[in-house]
Amino acid sequence: MIVIATHTLRDAGLAAGGHDKMNWVMGHMPILGRIRDRYQSAKPLTGQRIAISLHLEAKTAVLAELLHIGGASVAITSSNPLTAQDDVAAALAERGVEVHALRGADAAAFDQLHQRVLDIEPTLIIDDGGELTERLHKERASLASGIIGGAEETTTGVLRLKALAREGRLQYPMVLVNDADMKHLFDNRYGTGQSTWDGIMRSTNLVVAGKTAVVAGYGWCGKGVADRARGLGARVIVTEINPVRANEALMDGHRVMPMAEAAPLGDYFVTVTGDFGVIRAEHFRVMKDGAILANAGHFDVEVDVAALKQMARSTRPGRGPEVVGYELSDGRVLWLMAEGRLVNLAAGDGHPAEIMDLTFALQALSLEDLLKTRPGPGVYPVNPEVDAWVAGIRLQALGVAIDRLSPEQRQYLENS
Repeated sequence: MIVIATHTLRDAGLAAGGHDKMNWVMGHMPILGRIRDRYQSAKPLTGQRIAISLHLEAKTAVLAELLHIGGASVAITSSNPLTAQDDVAAALAERGVEVHALRGADAAAFDQLHQRVLDIEPTLIIDDGGELTERLHKERASLASGIIGGAEETTTGVLRLKALAREGRLQYPMVLVNDADMKHLFDNRYGTGQSTWDGIMRSTNLVVAGKTAVVAGYGWCGKGVADRARGLGARVIVTEINPVRANEALMDGHRVMPMAEAAPLGDYFVTVTGDFGVIRAEHFRVMKDGAILANAGHFDVEVDVAALKQMARSTRPGRGPEVVGYELSDGRVLWLMAEGRLVNLAAGDGHPAEIMDLTFALQALSLEDLLKTRPGPGVYPVNPEVDAWVAGIRLQALGVAIDRLSPEQRQYLENS
């Protein structure tokens, strides 16, 4: 670890590789490119201090640089210690953004990195999983009065923010970017679906076709994971607690059953629920030898890693550092991916650039909207005009035209 002026980096000499990654994804993010063109001259974020906690890889770095170009002072850390890419962090630091990120940081270092980001005394925040908001409310509450607002990236973070708001403890407005149509319908479904299997396949180099994939949770992320598994030729089992979603999974052609019944059948297990203890000791006891355990939910609590470690008599390396085998007393080996953390980022590069182009455009524009509207503390949806603009620009970038209502058609619908 090295600390250079206002940066905390693993190795500043890795920057060249990070620049290559950033330049590649920028070529596939036309919506951010459109915003970037405006920010070059308009500088709508001048005078703002933006603290960011997101998975620090190339697409995130493009967003952070965009906000810096828009006139803001920006400080960023990673929302997960295994999703920081040290080469990208070094490149972003060279582009004028304050960076505090180390891949593989332990708990103490991880906390310190977040504290350093909060040291800029932010006026705006971009959060993932409610990490910055929770730390700020618990440990740096004096900063809350200076925050105009922020935007939240994930389902898990939305749940935490809504709980804070219900309790009357949320001290500033937060825009729920995760709930925007151009986010959850695309990022959560297509982004999570593709990137989860990308992380699993590149780390194991094993076939998916002909095997059984158990997907825990059938929200938008679970739908994407299940759909991509089927597309790869897997037989898909869905476990759920919500009867409506369970019916939806059945209608989509998947088998539905409790985890206790699915556990002996699965070759791959992917948790996408946002809750803890989804796969537990009683499930490990009946799993096949060689079963692969992966988590695509925000926190590393969905697979009970502590119980797995306690049950194991030894460990063995997998194909690479992202896969570790836990040998149980009867000789079976269960393979855990990325320490139970986000497999698509800890064992891969996260969502495709075209998907994050949508989400990060919503993030940037939602901060602008907060500066204009200045709402009070609470949780707020993304401005529908912002959602529609992002959708329209995406179609333009693809060269796709759609029909428009005539005045008569609009009047007919309004009077129906």
